[in-house]
Amino acid sequence: MIDLYLIRDIVSWALMLAGGLAVVSGAIGLVRFPDFFTRLHAAGVTDTAGAELIILGMMLQSPTWLHVAKLAFIGAFLFLTSPVATHAIAHAAWMTGFKPMQGPDLRYEGDGK
Repeated sequence: MIDLYLIRDIVSWALMLAGGLAVVSGAIGLVRFPDFFTRLHAAGVTDTAGAELIILGMMLQSPTWLHVAKLAFIGAFLFLTSPVATHAIAHAAWMTGFKPMQGPDLRYEGDGK
């Protein structure tokens, strides 16, 4: 017979590991990508996706429905605010004159090199 607790544990740990891998890949992208906007994209997307996967895994491990509801509210808050914050940072950078890298070799616009 299939043990439902074992299946729940396997699925929850798979979600948490996938979320952890998403966060780590975002950190690697933050270091490896060439300019501000691509780094911001890597951080913003993987932060949202990684946090949501980790929260879903935690919801499966929660002992009561009250804990699940609290985690759901935290997940909804992160799902709505993280992309808005990333957009606000990118928009502020754009409005102050910070432009993305351009061209086949990704030189900054106006380098003259």
